[in-house]
Amino acid sequence: MSVAPALPADPRLQRIDQARHLVMVEGRELPPAVLGERRDWIARSWRRCLQRGRRPQDKVAFDCVPRSALRASRERNQALLAAASPLLDELARAIARTRYFAILTDAQGLVVDVRGAVDHDDRRAHCIARVGVDLSEASVGTSAISAALTELQPVWLHRGEHFFHDTSIYSCAGAPLFGPDGRCVGMIDLTGIEAAERPELAGLAAQAARRIENALVLRHEHALLLRLNWPGHALGGDDDALLCLDADGWVRAANRAARTLVPQLAAVGAQVHAGEVFALAPQRLFDHARASELLDTGPMELPLWSGLLVQLRARRGGHELRVPLASARSRMSLQQLEDALVRQAVDTARGNVAEAARALGVSRATVYRKLGARPQTRK
Repeated sequence: MSVAPALPADPRLQRIDQARHLVMVEGRELPPAVLGERRDWIARSWRRCLQRGRRPQDKVAFDCVPRSALRASRERNQALLAAASPLLDELARAIARTRYFAILTDAQGLVVDVRGAVDHDDRRAHCIARVGVDLSEASVGTSAISAALTELQPVWLHRGEHFFHDTSIYSCAGAPLFGPDGRCVGMIDLTGIEAAERPELAGLAAQAARRIENALVLRHEHALLLRLNWPGHALGGDDDALLCLDADGWVRAANRAARTLVPQLAAVGAQVHAGEVFALAPQRLFDHARASELLDTGPMELPLWSGLLVQLRARRGGHELRVPLASARSRMSLQQLEDALVRQAVDTARGNVAEAARALGVSRATVYRKLGARPQTRK
């Protein structure tokens, strides 16, 4: 009787076992070559679990928080839930055939929404895919959820990289979510149960997080929305920098792309005025928005104080649709509104047609043409 040859051991699982022994048994630092470059955060999480007095063989309860705590979290995160809902549906469709599902948590690791093909007859799925379950590191140990919320970066975690044996059946990708003020407000998690390893899901989670963050900014009350990108890069994509200004020109909301582009916004809660960002009078941004509404102009190019050149499109908020000199707008024709806007821009620029054209985002020829269309004064 022949015996089937033994299958070779998975080298990745062998490295994970080696890493666990080095950190959890010998208490040694983890060499980068064991789990890969820039994955030392896994060992940091393991050590935190050990410092809490936990052991890998301990049972995980997957406890739900009290109803009052869940209700308070959902009330605090109404904007996040509304912004994330359509994106979670898209994620669920994208991963439907992979045996993974999507989880949304708040900044403390509390599950606030779940989407996808969750088999609640499978206790392993039901344990984590319930609204109200505490999936923080203190509760369930090392996971993509705790790692994303602690490291504030997209992560991929495979089975044995979890701290507890009870969670070693899960493979998961996660990405943190940042609110309009730059603070972490939660995370997106994609989890599979004894499913094929799919580290590419970390990129999908990061992309979904970016879109949710943009939706949060777009929902923020604003007098002016600025959409920026580098020259030659088509505006309107998910990678645009988004800034919301109030009527006085102060930045009230920004996405991560904007905080990367504008160093003044890097600090959480920083109070930044548009005049500190753009090398032009902030009023010209409002002028450009009005011109875009009336003349359907393209994006304008302008320098930042850093010296970098960007292209920008401005749009006014719904509550700021007033047009100077047009209190009787309903009685004016579109041509009259356009002429009035051009004349105002020229007056603001003290007769400098080139400067007025830049403010409006149009050519000088357009400004001259509109000035030429000005009605003659009757004698």
